[in-house]
Amino acid sequence: MNDILSQRTWIGRVVGIAVRTGPGASMQELGEVLASTDGGLEGDNPSSPRRGVTLISQPQWTKVNEELGSDLPWHTRRANVLIDAPSLGGLIGATIALGEVLVRVEGETKPCPVMDAAHPGLLNALKPDCRGGVHGHIVTGGRIRVGAEIRRVG
Repeated sequence: MNDILSQRTWIGRVVGIAVRTGPGASMQELGEVLASTDGGLEGDNPSSPRRGVTLISQPQWTKVNEELGSDLPWHTRRANVLIDAPSLGGLIGATIALGEVLVRVEGETKPCPVMDAAHPGLLNALKPDCRGGVHGHIVTGGRIRVGAEIRRVG
């Protein structure tokens, strides 16, 4: 494990954390959150371990808002972690460290019709270039904090 952790490539930083307080309920922004191995984030609406955490790119979210002429908060997407990386699609299949937490990125988080209920046109604005973000399986639990470094592991 130490060999894997020593081989890290910089991706970005955590700039926001939010949890879904229930199905369709408001998102709650946090400064840090506990991530459970083979589970999800403390206080987040439960999902499968494969989708234990969702991530979205801050630059891509900014682009979505520019295209829509809106100023929607990032958690309108209902993602858990906002990161300052330019794109996330290249992380699918990789293991990343969010501070002390290891996440295996399992796939793209496809936007659903709920997005258009939040703002007309949001669904289609999230479709290109994996703008809707990615989801992952929490391999090693711990705390995720705003400001934590994000690195590709291995």
